[in-house]
Amino acid sequence: MNRFSEKDWKLFRSKIADWQEAYMDRLNKEYIRLLEGEGNPSDKFWELEKRIRQDKKDCGVQCERSRSNLFFNIMSLLREGAITLEDLDDFSEDLRDTVKHFVEMDK
Repeated sequence: MNRFSEKDWKLFRSKIADWQEAYMDRLNKEYIRLLEGEGNPSDKFWELEKRIRQDKKDCGVQCERSRSNLFFNIMSLLREGAITLEDLDDFSEDLRDTVKHFVEMDK
């Protein structure tokens, strides 16, 4: 899906770093709770290692920033909870409508 405007692409590029920082901040807080929780230190260590291995694949941590991946990145960010539909308010109506359509299909 490479049909979205240059404005949408520029806006995405300007927002993605902040979205990722907020997402990783949330992950860090989850990791802290995991480490502070009950259980054996070794179990917590290996659970944390497993979580980090999984989480680093999320678009909220790292993603291929290309215009051709704009839609797919936004959908991934939504699915991961890194952003909400409200975070897309500044984007074009075309992009928002397309994303909303696919979000509804995911339900």
